[in-house]
Amino acid sequence: MPGVRGIRADTDGGQLGGGAPRVVWLTLGVDPRVISVCSAAQRLLQEDRPCHLVWDPLTGDIAQLLPIVRAGCALGTPETIDYVPDLLPHRQRGVNREGRLCVQIGVLGSPRDPFTSYQMIGLGDILAWLDAWQIPRRWPAGAPVPFRATARARSRALWALGGHYGASQVPDCESIGPGGIDIDQIATAETIGCELPMPALTGPAAIRLGPRVPHEISSAPSLSAAV
Repeated sequence: MPGVRGIRADTDGGQLGGGAPRVVWLTLGVDPRVISVCSAAQRLLQEDRPCHLVWDPLTGDIAQLLPIVRAGCALGTPETIDYVPDLLPHRQRGVNREGRLCVQIGVLGSPRDPFTSYQMIGLGDILAWLDAWQIPRRWPAGAPVPFRATARARSRALWALGGHYGASQVPDCESIGPGGIDIDQIATAETIGCELPMPALTGPAAIRLGPRVPHEISSAPSLSAAV
């Protein structure tokens, strides 16, 4: 995605299988006022479950972990970035490779507190990028269910249509996020022009998952002791 920082993942979900293009909105179970984009991205990289983008809707900070033309690894894995070593390594679900594009956007937020209640700085840039790749701004499965609401069936027929989805609507996944977001705000958000060429992605730096310090990246040998 042009203009955003690149943090290269060492692994991806492989080649995409074809079909209607789609984008999945995930929440990472963190407070964006406490955890930074870089810290969240580093956790996902350490556990080999990168999504394509990690986004802070409060500041507009965005990191790209994977090229859009490769499959992500986040669908079907735990939707938080809490360190749970008993669940490693994560089993890669085939749903990550479905669609000629299957973009996964990890949002700093929680299903309890829908991210559409935030300022959503940077949303227009993200949507312009998705529009440029011809992902339709439709929500075939409707609005994702609110936190603690009764989950609807995850329809493969609706998934096959392509467009935008919440993680709670993706087949073969157990995610409950992103909660009761206002999909109209996403569908109608204004965008700016977006060029298709992708920026080069740089290698990841060691980052401690801890209290947020804006724009500060500190070296650390491991995140295993992080909260």
